[in-house]
Amino acid sequence: MITIRKAEARGYANYGGIESYHTFSFANYYHPEYMGFRKLRVINEDIIQAGKGFGNHPHRDMEIISYVIKGCLEHKDNMGNNSLIRPGEVQKMSAGSGIVHSEYNHSKTECTHFLQIWILPDKKSLPPSYEQKMYSEEEKRGRLRIIASQNGREGSVKINQDVDLFASLLDVGQQVEYQIKPNRYAWVQVVKGAIAFNEQVLSAGDGAAVSHENRLVFEAKKDAEFLLFDLA
Repeated sequence: MITIRKAEARGYANYGGIESYHTFSFANYYHPEYMGFRKLRVINEDIIQAGKGFGNHPHRDMEIISYVIKGCLEHKDNMGNNSLIRPGEVQKMSAGSGIVHSEYNHSKTECTHFLQIWILPDKKSLPPSYEQKMYSEEEKRGRLRIIASQNGREGSVKINQDVDLFASLLDVGQQVEYQIKPNRYAWVQVVKGAIAFNEQVLSAGDGAAVSHENRLVFEAKKDAEFLLFDLA
């Protein structure tokens, strides 16, 4: 079974120079049918205008992944991390017992466009941790490149939950397949372009919950970038 979540049906908020599109209920946006999917709790598509950002704010007991699409995101936190995150880079924060951080776009001309992803951890009050890694276009083109996992395999960032996150870039007409193991689920999120899979067509911003399927075949209808979550 595949349930489509269209981009235009998402929640929307404007925080004064920051636009955010919510796939699932978040902050002041509430939809009882979209409280997350399995352990995946948040997918926000955020656009931060030049010179704007999120000031210091706390998190706890959440695995937070930032996937930058365009521009540059500056991150600072109370663990002493001060970094710039650019397209192709993946940032992971395990908030655990508590962190405080800020996110800014210090460009004077260009917006920052990124996905903020929250995954519920397998345990509460874990020690906070931070990782940031680059995954080149070559690593993702024509294949599913694992970028986050519970065991950090193949150079993926490590998260405290039984979730595998893959990223892929496909040229028009290019295909990639994925086998879902028994009692596993999937979420597909299109970042750019358009893909077809299992007789469904998704465009940028669209998502889909996948249950009781064992084989997914993705084909790019336009040059495409998408994420695939394999969930317990």
